[in-house]
Amino acid sequence: QVQLEESGGGLVEPGGSMRLSCAASGRTFVSYNMGWFRQAPGKEREFVAAVSWNGRRTVYADSVKGRFTCSRGDTRSTVYLHMNSLKPEDTAVYYCALDSRFYPADYVPRPTDFSSWGQGTQVTVSS
Repeated sequence: QVQLEESGGGLVEPGGSMRLSCAASGRTFVSYNMGWFRQAPGKEREFVAAVSWNGRRTVYADSVKGRFTCSRGDTRSTVYLHMNSLKPEDTAVYYCALDSRFYPADYVPRPTDFSSWGQGTQVTVSS
């Protein structure tokens, strides 16, 4: 069992930047595909970005391409979401996600792969 804990959310002005972190605990001696989802008020949770277990592959939602970067930390158990040029429509609760299955080296994560979630961290983009 792996637990996920997000941090780094808060209030930022439009055009600003923010970095979210996710730390996994538990079976962290192996590396898994990890990613980020978000849920805005009144909307369904949507995929944001993901990175493969070895850091070789990343995938992004069209709405954040060119603005957000998903990367792994120095350890196998940390993933980051660097968010630039933030917009009010990026306001949401952001959830870290993990897929505990094993994949080949060049596998590109798919949004439907993820089944474990953190508690979420609020990101508010407002002036």
